[in-house]
Formats: sequence, structure tokens, C-alpha cells
Amino acid sequence: MFSKILIANRGEIACRVIKTARRMGIKTVAVYSEADAGALHVQMADEAVAIGPAPSAQSYLVVDRIVQACLDTGAEAVHPGYGFLSERAEFCEKLKAHGIAFIGPDVHAIGAMGDKIESKKLAREAGVSTVPGYLGVIKDDAEAVRIARDIGYPVMIKASAGGGGKGMRVAWNDAEAKDGFRSATNEARSSFADDRVFIEKYITEPRHIEIQVLADAHGDCIYLGERECSIQRRHQKVIEEAPSPFLDEATRRAMGEQAVALAKAVQYRSAGTVEFIVDKDRNFYFLEMNTRLQVEHPVTEMVTGLDLVELMIRVAAGEKLPIGQDDVKLNGWSIESRVYAEDPTRNFLPAIGRVTRYRPPAEGERAGGTIVRVDTGVYEGGEISMYYDPMIAKLITWGPDRATAVQAMGEALDAFQIRGVGHNISFLNAIMEKGRFREGRLTTNFIAEEFPEGFHGLALEDEALGRLLAVALACHRRMAERDGLVSGQVPGHARRTADQWVARVDRTNHPATVRPVDGGAEVALGETVLPVRTGWEIGDTLWTGTVGGEPMTVQVERRGVRWALFHAGSELTIEVLTPKAAALAELMPVKLPPDMSKFLLSPMPGLLVSVAVAEGEEVKAGQELAVVEAMKMENILRAESDGVVKKVHAEKGASLAVDEKIIEFE
Repeated sequence: MFSKILIANRGEIACRVIKTARRMGIKTVAVYSEADAGALHVQMADEAVAIGPAPSAQSYLVVDRIVQACLDTGAEAVHPGYGFLSERAEFCEKLKAHGIAFIGPDVHAIGAMGDKIESKKLAREAGVSTVPGYLGVIKDDAEAVRIARDIGYPVMIKASAGGGGKGMRVAWNDAEAKDGFRSATNEARSSFADDRVFIEKYITEPRHIEIQVLADAHGDCIYLGERECSIQRRHQKVIEEAPSPFLDEATRRAMGEQAVALAKAVQYRSAGTVEFIVDKDRNFYFLEMNTRLQVEHPVTEMVTGLDLVELMIRVAAGEKLPIGQDDVKLNGWSIESRVYAEDPTRNFLPAIGRVTRYRPPAEGERAGGTIVRVDTGVYEGGEISMYYDPMIAKLITWGPDRATAVQAMGEALDAFQIRGVGHNISFLNAIMEKGRFREGRLTTNFIAEEFPEGFHGLALEDEALGRLLAVALACHRRMAERDGLVSGQVPGHARRTADQWVARVDRTNHPATVRPVDGGAEVALGETVLPVRTGWEIGDTLWTGTVGGEPMTVQVERRGVRWALFHAGSELTIEVLTPKAAALAELMPVKLPPDMSKFLLSPMPGLLVSVAVAEGEEVKAGQELAVVEAMKMENILRAESDGVVKKVHAEKGASLAVDEKIIEFE
């Protein structure tokens, strides 16, 4: 067994590998860029080596610097995590040349499966079902349109070296095929230094289901069940679960056996994932093989009881797999939510900045037999950088069945407190609340279909609104009681706390009577009386208790006379006023936001790649105006209506902030 390994990665996956290595008694070496000098993975490792400037192309993607860090520290092996160099054959070769073990497959398997075009050809030869498509290299957008027509719309345009949703576009017509080819090619060149793309048939009503395989260097290969990864946005996974609510045992076995056949065809060694697209009739087609650990591997670990990182390390050290296919048993259900620094109400724009509060739910076993796990590389006071993927954490729950695991996830999301940067927790919780999700009726179009107008918070039903009003009212009365305990009051004239209050939401008044009782309060809203019971203390930002007998977890923040509440995908601001103050508030004018309709504003922090118009130029609705790149993704900004350009405020190459002016119209 190795005595020291280097983790050629950052963030939560680096921290995840360090935890297992520490448990195995293996010393760890972290690498870090200038932007990550204070990162959590650097603090956790036994040693840390600086490898260059913030951009990944000058640090985490520089093979020679990683190899040199191994030589300088005496690391005997490298775990690549996912992304960066994890599927780079050149990296594997250089490590081998210096006698350093690669904790992953060998060069042959990486090369064979890392190229999506070649991997599909190999899959066909191995008897694996594949999607109809064109696997040749495409020269230009005109040829892309011709091929798309031959296959038949809709089609998927994909980067050959792609991953993580980058370099992928769905085209439904010639115009989209032309634009999609250009954007996919540019993103592939920027992210993978390989601009080749291919085109295949886009399966409608698809599910994305993948098989986890595990193989050693002694010819043994097994599959560890499947993961359902159909909840996606822009081809980026959002929520994953194991097992799939859709597969029956026969389909699971057939998919697993084909995945093993493909792995054996390339003499695979280590953990790997074979991804399939599955249609509504359970026909399945090979998509690609990821020759590395997947982001969503924890759900497989939770239902199998196996540590995939440990098994990868042991296989790389030459050990045989300790289990056979008959030993693999799936126990219970596990769900993973990817918590990102992004603003779901603004089309999921990435958010950057300092995390001023970071309090994840407590890990471990809960009442009812559920388990909560948090994999993260973030800490309170740390920073979300513009240079890397904006993932904050992966929240994983386990339950004896799917309904229990979903319920546990909702409760854990309610308790996950993040401030300082935008985040998607409300959106994740809104998905958990959807009846279609709870029923397991999933496709990769789920988010587009369930949130066709985007996400703007979950609308509250009257009953749910009433419970949140009761929480705010009970908290406010408790604060008012404390405020009345000021010292120096004249005996017999102490301040008395009123029972009558008005909760005000979006200029709608909700009169209420709030009376304190042991362990909480009785809140009367009209004819409805809600008993509120809690152990909440003034200053706590997490409220737990029962309202009307229903258990609730609510994040609460006092902002003057306002209370900001976060619960089950809803974010609500409630003013709690005296009846007289509420009557006066009715007379206050509404301040309208400024009219910015004549400006093209940057929808995200990013780099202005190009400006396609000049001052005085007439533009038509739908015409391309500018391209902004953020997190290695190109975003084409188009005119919403006809107009004339009055002024161009930003030039190509500018670093833009959110809502910064790019173009002004007359």
C-alpha cells in the first residue's frame, strides 16, 4: 500500500479523497493555485504545494507542475479526482515514466474511452447498444447542418472530448444546428483544447441512467448498480439518486452486463462509469464512459456500503477486488443534491464572493433511520472564485426507501444555511416538493417542463403561508417581550407587550393575535388558531419546532421590523407591525425600480468575448449582440426587439460585473 499520495485536484473532491486516505493511514499532498492558497483541501492535507496562478490552464492543468510536485514530496501515487487531468492520457503517461502510480485506469482505457467518437465505435464492437448518429469529424457549420438533416431533427451536438455539460447543444432546426456547432466547437476548444464535435440523434423523453463499474488488474470486473441522473439543467446534473425508480431488475442486469463487457473490452482497471440514455420503453443506448470517479459517486456508496475511493486506491496498489458480483447488494435509497453558488431566479447565473455564513446540516444518523452526509470544500469565511466550478457542496441523504430519502433531503436543505453568495438551495427544495419528482416520473426535460418560465421561488399555498406567518409572528412577539425588559423602568409602569399584530406580505395585511404559552405561542390568524411549539432562542438563525402539530425547519433572519424566512423552496419577507403602524404603511407610496429597458446588461460576472454591433447600427429582434463567457461557458446575448444602438459601453476583453452596461439603445 502507498504511504503518500498526491491529490491533483481542488475543492470538495480533494477533501473527499483526503478523508479516505487519512482513514487508511496514507499521508496526503495537496496542490493549489494562487486563488486556493487558503482553501479547505490545503488545510486538510499533510503537505501542500503551490502550482501556479489562478487560471486552471496555468496551474491545475499543467502536467509538468503536478509531476514535479510528486517528485518534490515523494508521493508514490496520484488521485486525479474528476475534471482537470482525470481523463488526460498524457498525464497518466508522464506519471508512469517517473514511476508514480495513477489511481485510475491505464493509458489505453483513458484514450479509448476519453474520445466520445472512438468510444462509441468500441462500444458497438463490444455489443453495446448505441444511439444512431454520425461519428466522423465535422469540418464546418454547413456540414453540421447537412448531417443533422440526414439524421433527422432533433439532434445533439457534442464535443468529442467534452464533459460536465460543456460543448453540448440540442438543435431542432438548421439555424440551431449552425449556431450550436459554432458554440459547441468554441467551448470545446476553450475547455478541452480539442474542438472536434460529433452529432447524434436526440432521444425524446429520455432518462439519463449510468452504471458504476469497478475492475482490478487481475481481470475481475463488477457493476455496482445504477444511478438516476435525469434531473439536469443545460446537460449539467443537479440531483442524482440510487437506485433508479424506473429500472426493473432485468433492465438493470442487462445494462450492468453491457457496462462490464465494455470495461473488459478496454482492459479497464479502477472505478468507472458507463452512461446510458434510456427511453420511455426502457430501451437503453450507450452515451459515453467516464474513466474516473463521478461527482455523484456518494449515492452508490450509500446504497452499497462501499468506499469507492478506498477501492480505487487498493486496485491501483495492485490488490484484487475484495468482492464479486454476487456480493453486491443494494440497500435502501440515496439522493444527492448539488449545492451551487448561483442565482436560480436569474437564470442560474454563477455567483462569486465570500461565504459569510456556512452552516450545513449536521451529518450522521437521524431519527427515523435516515442518514445525512455533506461533501464540501467550502468553509465559513472562504471564497467562491470566478476561476472554477461554483460548487459549494454535495448534500446526500439515505433512507430505507425513496419517500423517506426524499423527505430527509427536504429537511436537510431547509437546515442548510449559506449567506454571502447566491445559492440554489431554494430551487433544490422546490424540486423535492414537486409531485412528479416524488412519484419518480423523471426525464432529462424535467426542469424545463416543471419550470418553463424559469425559477422565481415556490408559490405558497394558504396553509403553508399561514404556518410561516405564525413562525414570524411568534418570533417577533418573543423579541418584543425581550425589548420590554429594559432596566430602569418605574415600578408599576413596566412596558407591556401587545397581543395584537399585523403580518404584512407584499402589501397584504394579515391581522393576528399572538399569546405566549409554555414552549411557544398560540397564533390566531382569522378563524385559524395555530399552536407554535419550539426551543428557538433569540439570535438563532435556524428555527425548528412544530406549527399546528406539523414539524418544520425554517431559516429565520431579523431585518429591522422584517423577518426573512426560508423554507421548502420558498423565500418570504414578512413585516410584523402594530395595527397602527400597518395602517400608516398602507399610505406609503411604492418606489418603482429604474427603467433599464434600453440597456443590454451583463447577466453574469464574466468575460466579454465579443461585441457584434457598433454605435448607430440598426438591430433586429433575435440578432446576436454580444457573447459573455462565464465558468468556461459561452452565453450569446440577443436583441429582444428591433432598435438602434446609441452607445457601446464595454469593449471586447472587458471583465464584467452582474448588470454592468454593455450596450445602450436609443
